Amino acid sequence: MKIWQKAMEIAVRVYEVTATLPMEERYNLTSQIKRCAISIPSNIAEGAGRNHDKEFIQFLAVANGSTYELMTQLILAQKLDLFGQTTVQPLIDQLIEVSNMNFAFQKTLKEK
Repeated sequence: MKIWQKAMEIAVRVYEVTATLPMEERYNLTSQIKRCAISIPSNIAEGAGRNHDKEFIQFLAVANGSTYELMTQLILAQKLDLFGQTTVQPLIDQLIEVSNMNFAFQKTLKEK
């Protein structure tokens, strides 16, 4: 699924950029950012493996929640001067794209 592939790309990129964060953030913001990034493709995958569209929609909703949570954490990291705009904005753009795809996919599943 294209949405899952894009979410995986985001997760990989998040791991790359969080490697540059200070060690004192390892168990705080860094850990939270990584968990959110992993949650997005994981919930899409888990939903795809369910037997009913209603369950799939629920997991897509959780993935979308993680998408917005990750956006918030990236913006926070930027405001704390842990990331620059050139790091955060491309990720935000990708997250918005995944979120839009997610909402459209949920709508399609609901209309079945």
